[in-house]
Amino acid sequence: MTTLQGNIQLEKKLNRVAYVVSAVVLLLVGLMRRYKFDNTGIDFSFLPPFHATLNAVTAVILLFALYFIKNKQVENHRRAIYLALGCSALFLLSYVVYHFTTPETRYEGQGVMRTVYFILLITHVVLAAVILPFVLLTFTRAYTGQYERHKKIARWVYPLWLYVAVTGPICYLMLKPYYPG
Repeated sequence: MTTLQGNIQLEKKLNRVAYVVSAVVLLLVGLMRRYKFDNTGIDFSFLPPFHATLNAVTAVILLFALYFIKNKQVENHRRAIYLALGCSALFLLSYVVYHFTTPETRYEGQGVMRTVYFILLITHVVLAAVILPFVLLTFTRAYTGQYERHKKIARWVYPLWLYVAVTGPICYLMLKPYYPG
């Protein structure tokens, strides 16, 4: 088997993992609004600022990743993407824990700011759901050495991932005055 064939086989396996991970995350996100585990005895109210920080850090790392690849610093780009993926994974785990254990905080602002908040929130949530498998597939293409295919998909996945990473902290800051305590 040639290296290219081996890479394509590995890509197919990793793509299946990406689809399963994406499906599990979407299922959990769907379930966390319906089910709450109130009896954990742990107060997770400290997590929203942590989530916003992780998203903001991810956005900054993504900007560095773009800078690195534009300047042909491939290894630095690779490291930055690994770090961004790690921050995003930590965010997802923490976000799911928080929403399975903590009542939802509702935005109480009025007027134009309410409209702005919900536009940002809806686009953030929809794009976060849609972009997850594509971030993983983009990563898989690079990981398996399929750089031309990686570049083709990364050109539109990257700005969407960055948008999600930026709008998360903005939504948090807009919702912050309405958190209990």
